[in-house]
Parts: sequence; C-alpha cells; structure tokens
Amino acid sequence: MKKPLVAIVGKPNVGKSTFFNKIAGSKISIVEDIPGVTRDRIFANAEWCGYKFQIVDTGGLDFNKTDEINKRIIEQANLAIDLADVILFFVDGKTGLTSQDFEVANHLRRSKAPVILVVNKLDNNEVEKTYEFYELGLGEPHAISAELSKGIGDLLDEVVKNIKKLEPTDDDNEIKIAIVGKPNAGKSSITNRLLGEDRVVVSSVAGTTRDAIDTPFRWNNKDYCLIDTAGLRRKSKIEPDSIERYSVIRSLNAIERCDVAVLVIDASAGITEQDVRIAGLIHEQGKPSVIVVNKWDLIDKDEQSVKIFEHQFSVDLAFMKYYVTVYVSSLTGQRMGKIMEAVDRVLTNAKREVPMALFNNVLNNAISVTEPPAKNGKKLKIIFGRQVSTCPPTFNIYCNDASLVENSYIRYIENSLRRAFDFTGTPIKVQFKNKSDK
Repeated sequence: MKKPLVAIVGKPNVGKSTFFNKIAGSKISIVEDIPGVTRDRIFANAEWCGYKFQIVDTGGLDFNKTDEINKRIIEQANLAIDLADVILFFVDGKTGLTSQDFEVANHLRRSKAPVILVVNKLDNNEVEKTYEFYELGLGEPHAISAELSKGIGDLLDEVVKNIKKLEPTDDDNEIKIAIVGKPNAGKSSITNRLLGEDRVVVSSVAGTTRDAIDTPFRWNNKDYCLIDTAGLRRKSKIEPDSIERYSVIRSLNAIERCDVAVLVIDASAGITEQDVRIAGLIHEQGKPSVIVVNKWDLIDKDEQSVKIFEHQFSVDLAFMKYYVTVYVSSLTGQRMGKIMEAVDRVLTNAKREVPMALFNNVLNNAISVTEPPAKNGKKLKIIFGRQVSTCPPTFNIYCNDASLVENSYIRYIENSLRRAFDFTGTPIKVQFKNKSDK
C-alpha cells in the first residue's frame, strides 16, 4: 500500500532541510546556509504515533530567477506538490513576511492537498511573530524551531490528522539500486528513463545532482528503489568543507546500503581511472553490480567497438571479472530495458544458495585436479565446506591449518565455483577456517 506523501516547500533558506533531517532521523538532505543548496526531491520514510508516511524535501522556490537550473528546481517542486497528500509550507519567522512568501502561497493554492503553514526559526517560541503570516490566507501558523527541535511534535500531530493510518509495510521488500559514477556520466538521465518521468534534475553541467535521491517504483511486479547519486570525483579534486564533500559521503553510503550497484560509464570519455576506482568501491562492499556504458549513440562504432570496450574492461577490472556490461543511450532510450534485466540477473545470482552436498562435490573435484598447497613439509588438508551466507555468496572451507592457504589457491577455488554455478555479476567469498573454528 502506498504511503501518504508529505511535501516540504517554501522559498530558499527557510530551514526546510533542517526539519527534514530531524524527521528522517539522519542527515539525508544537505543543509548549508546558502540559498539553493537543495535542488531535487529528497525522499525519506517517517513515522509519528503509529502513522507511517513519506516526506519529501524540495528546492527553494524563487520565481524571480530565470536560469535553467532554477526552472528545473521549480518543475521538481511542482511534481512533489502534485503528488503530495499534505504540504508543509515553510516561512522564516526571523525575517518575517515577504513578497516571496505571498508568491509561494499563491502557487500552492492550486494544490488539492491541505497546506499547513509552518513558521520556522522561532527559537524562543515567539508566537507573536506568527500573527503577520495570517495575511497569507492559509489558516493558523504553527511556530517551530527545526534547529532546536521545538514545536515539531505539535506540528506532526497536525500532519497525521490529515492522513490515514496505514497497515505496516515491509520496506525491506524494496530492492535498492544505487546509480553511481563520475559527474556528468548520465546517471540522472538513466534514472529518469527507468522511472519514466523526470524525478531528478538533468543538466549538462557536471555536479547537478548533489544528494542521493531515493525513488520507489515497480517493475515486472516487483518493488524497487532507485538511488541516484552525486558524481564521484577524486578526493584531491574536492574541497574539504564543500557541499560536494557531503555529496560524496552520501554516494558512498548509497553503495553500502544498496542491493545492486549500477556503475554508469561515459562511452564518449572511455574507461577512466576514476571509473576503475568506483568499481573497486563496489567490489570492496561485496555488492552485485552492472556496468552501464552510457552515451553509446555519441561514438563512432563498427563491429569491433564492443570488443574493444570489453577488452579494456578485462584489463582494468581484472579484480572483478564477474562484471556484467550493458551498452545504452539514455538520450535515445536504446537498450534501456536491458538494465533492469541485468539487475535482476545479478541479484538472483547474489542470492544463490548452493546445497552443501553439491558444494562439496565441486570442492572435491577441484582438489583432485589441483592438490592443496604445502609449506615446510606440512600439507593443507581440506575436510569439508559449506555456504554460510548470501549477498555476496560466502563459503567456509574447513581444514587442518588455514595458515597454509595461499591467495592463488583461494582464487582457484573461486574460479571452480564460478564454472560450476552462475555467479555472474556478483562477488563471492571463499574463507578457509581451521576445523576447530567450526
């Protein structure tokens, strides 16, 4: 069942993101004392007094700016307003009523959803400062201080009056897909193509996406959540205290919490050192992955083009030869459907469970072909093995002395397992344990 959606809107720099982070329970949305920092719709799950709902932070509405990115910010905010079941209209109690507030109020009147007027930044509960906001014609103003967490409980009481109580839902059923890559590789365009609508701001300016944006959707009768992330650049290129620094932290967090990582590579730029670094981050986290070569329409191609890319992948990504590649164009829509097919395939492989007897048959065959190593006259004796977990598939092999195991033999066993079972697109772990550790 769909959760009610609560949209947070207002002019720039009224403290919307601070409130959002308090409700979300973590710093999901970027908070900076700079107007225009939040650009896209940022979703999070919330609960109050048994009522479950989603909240969405939007970019600050400034109808006086005419640049392209501001137009897109307004478009994104309008989408959130149209989808919302409840709207929280934030104004600044310190600066008082402004012409911009009237513009936003008039803009919100077209919405069918109830609008709750929130006067933020009243740290000392100065109720008298809310009176002038009655002029907006949106009912009783609610005084809060998001920074000091004052008045938030009363505000949420007002929110749940306007939404229906839902049956508990299991959010773990959502398959989380992180869309990662360098800036301007086309991650947001791919996200919008997969969703069938413009959920994130798309611009040719590198670095347009600053937050990790969670968007739930359904495909092939299954629930997914797409996480579009900020482009990951080399650390040396990032200012220590910049907004981008926090964007990178969110991107790394997105990789950690996703079920499948989709690495987007710009075909026109080729495979770069930074692409390999990001692939390494995915591999280290043990995530199944799909490599999407985007902008395939922008390069001159012949029958050798794919082979050239695949050869370069085999060299640069030798540490993760299980990779799956899809060649697409987010601009034309070419082969976009292959992405979700690949995502399902690699996740299925990551969840694969090998029966103990079958695993030991494969293990014994591998041992008979290549005997375990020996050191200083002591030979490694393998007793048995079993799978202990999935995502990634992890196998424990019990032996007489794990210190005798060499990395080359671990890789040999891994390759034997890959030949016997389909683990395409997912890392696997082989761990040797002393028999006493069982």
